[in-house]
This record gives sequence, C-alpha cells and structure tokens, in this order.
Amino acid sequence: MTEIDGIEWRVTPGLTPYDEALATMEARAAAVLAGEARELIWLLEHPPVYTGGTSADARDLIDPRFPVIATGRGGKYTYHGPGQRIVYLVLDLNRRGRDVRCFVHAVENWVIAALRELGVAAFQADGRVGIWTRDGGEEAKIGAIGVRVRRWITLHGLAVNVDPDLSHFNGIVPCGLAEYPVTSLAALGQGDDLATFDAALALSAPSFLGTLSCNAENEA
Repeated sequence: MTEIDGIEWRVTPGLTPYDEALATMEARAAAVLAGEARELIWLLEHPPVYTGGTSADARDLIDPRFPVIATGRGGKYTYHGPGQRIVYLVLDLNRRGRDVRCFVHAVENWVIAALRELGVAAFQADGRVGIWTRDGGEEAKIGAIGVRVRRWITLHGLAVNVDPDLSHFNGIVPCGLAEYPVTSLAALGQGDDLATFDAALALSAPSFLGTLSCNAENEA
C-alpha cells in the first residue's frame, strides 16, 4: 500500500538510524508546509536508542546502555528498538483541524482500534498520554506517543511494542512512570509480526483521519 486518503503510506524495512529518520521527517514537514509534498505516514524501526522529549528528567536515565538523543517532541524518555513499530506522522493540521489535544486523542484512538483488530483490549488513561492495556491484571503501557507541531505540521508520532526486547526499557524510567510496566503484543501472546500490526493500522487509518476535523484555534 502506498497511499491512504491521499497521504503517502511508507513502510521502510530494516533498521533506520534515528538521526537519518529525523532529518528525513524534518525535510518532509518543510515540504508539506510549502505545498511541495504530500502528507506522510511512515512506518519503520530504529536500532536501540533512548530519546528524551522536552520534559525529559535526567533522573529517569538510569543506565544509558544505548545512545541517548534529545528530541524536540513532547514527553520524557522512551526507548526505540527492533521489534517496535515506529509511526511518524507528517500531517497538515492547517487543513485537518488546529487542535493538538484533538490530534493526540485521535492518535490514541487509532492505535486502540488497531489493537482491537488483533484481539488486544487497550485504552486511554486519564492524565497519562499513551496506549494502555492489562498484562496479568496489571495496567501496562504498550504504546507511547510523542509529537511536535510546528506551524501546524505534525512531526514525530507513536511507538507500539510488537516484539521488542522489553529488558531494554530497564535503562530508563519509561515516560517518567516508574509505577507502570511496559508490555508488548508478543508478551500478551497476540503475535510478533510487524506486517500484521501494520495491516491493522492501515485498516483503522481512514477512521483516524476522519476524526481530525477539529476547529479549536490553540497555538502550537
């Protein structure tokens, strides 16, 4: 699949270095703003890396066993690595609705709908951005969201744990929430195939895009 509702849908195999992905995303956002390129939904994986958002607290960096990169996205520290589906969203909220909260809420609902297709009951949690589920009866995070909006063009996006090495999260306090563990589709016994998850995301994408028609004029 190469397009959904006029948006380029790109899946990059293998591991894409974080700095290369960031440069590509930034260039695409500039081109979208200038009207020189289509919007983009980009699915990829990174080599192991810790990234810190604009609210990152150094105390949450416990064991920097992998490269640590400061980013302009919202949020605290998170981990990216093989087996985790990264989805970068370069979307134009000038035409889809200038409401950042609406955008984040819609992204959460999109992932929840995709996980439902795979038999996972996920949910939003008050005061905690991201996608949550239950693992052995305990609330656990299966997906993280960290976005940046510049001149109403979105950057960064989301990460969903399909089958990463969950021990790699032990080097940080994921998203600054020490009291909650992380989990994955594989840990829940719901599969480890990225392509299967991608298909569920694609199936739920039109509904996600249809919920972005917000009218609030919050500054980004």
